[in-house]
Amino acid sequence: MKLKYLALGAVVALLAWFIYDSLSQPTGQDLPGNFQEVASYRNENNTGPITRVAAVTVADTLWQEMRQYGDLAPYTKYGKTTIYFFRQGQPAPKTVQPGEVNFSPEFNKNCLAKYEKGVMSNVSFEKFPLQ
Repeated sequence: MKLKYLALGAVVALLAWFIYDSLSQPTGQDLPGNFQEVASYRNENNTGPITRVAAVTVADTLWQEMRQYGDLAPYTKYGKTTIYFFRQGQPAPKTVQPGEVNFSPEFNKNCLAKYEKGVMSNVSFEKFPLQ
């Protein structure tokens, strides 16, 4: 009987730990820099490569935090996630679309960085990519 309660206690403790660990994962909002997603796109293709594009504003040029924000963004193994960073208070796109040109060229001069995670998790991070 004692062994039964001990096993039940272990199961409850593991379950509590799994739930806590799942709910306490870091997000982009946990990083310094006041990251705000202002535009996003995700294609509706759930059987093939998933394309994600986002425009994010940030308070300062925190390069390491921008890279971390990209690492925390949703990603699919055979898909592609692209994130463009813009300084808060400066013009940033309100819409983004897939393809080679993801937003209106008028915003190119304001783009601080571009994070891209492609097929098989290959990551690239460029500072001032469109200038």
